[in-house]
Amino acid sequence: MNLRTKSMKRILAHAVLLAASVFFIIPFIWLVSTSLKPPTQIYTWPPEWIPRPFTWRNYIDAVNYIPFFTYLRNTLVITVFSTLGAVISCPLVAYSFAKLRWKGKNLLFAVTVAVMMIPGQVTMIPLFILFNKIGWVGTPLPLIVPLFFGAPFFIFLLRQFFLGLPNDLLDASRIDGAGEFRIYWNIMLPLAKPAVLAVGLFQFMNSWTDFLGPLLYLTNEHSYTMSLGLQQFQNQKGTEWGLMMAVATMMTMPVVLLFFFLQKTFIQGITFTGIKG
Repeated sequence: MNLRTKSMKRILAHAVLLAASVFFIIPFIWLVSTSLKPPTQIYTWPPEWIPRPFTWRNYIDAVNYIPFFTYLRNTLVITVFSTLGAVISCPLVAYSFAKLRWKGKNLLFAVTVAVMMIPGQVTMIPLFILFNKIGWVGTPLPLIVPLFFGAPFFIFLLRQFFLGLPNDLLDASRIDGAGEFRIYWNIMLPLAKPAVLAVGLFQFMNSWTDFLGPLLYLTNEHSYTMSLGLQQFQNQKGTEWGLMMAVATMMTMPVVLLFFFLQKTFIQGITFTGIKG
């Protein structure tokens, strides 16, 4: 294959990707644009993409109408601690499945993979009954504590990454007298940083945008998250699209910014997890 053919294929691939990205970018631009429009401009036809004038008042009114900062604090608490739980527990379990030898490892990993196939609706009621029995319903604990015991998908993802790391590193460390936990903490975990950050980003997005979990377990309005606050705002102010889009923009922007700054590490982590099966 000559250089010209490779260049043409690369240009074609980029053109396809740019065309596909339009379907994702336009709704976001419309969201931000509508959040800055005065009410009279929202319903104009043909639509105007650039607000005239920029109505920052929508954000001020939206924040004042609902206890925005209370919902933001609750969301941050749940998101940060659940993400911390995932990045602490999942790499440890994945490393054990990938690099250590112990009886029943393959069977337990098969069970872990099988759990991934079970729809969440199947376990929803048993989990609610369990958490209700131990008095956790009405608190954020059901949304945080389970992540400190691992998540099947993240364990599977990280295991694939650890399988791609050479065993010679482990053998050399054992010869030098390092214990298993030291090998994991000082050698394997730093090498797995891209994959661990990808898992952290996945969990951050899951917790930040989660609606069903908070809806099930958070019964007090003062413990609501942003997603529940947005739904409550929609029920009361659903016809005021400028305010609605302002709240939705404030909820979406942290995830967009986080991915923007970590996209290189995120893509690297996802790519490397498929090196070896």
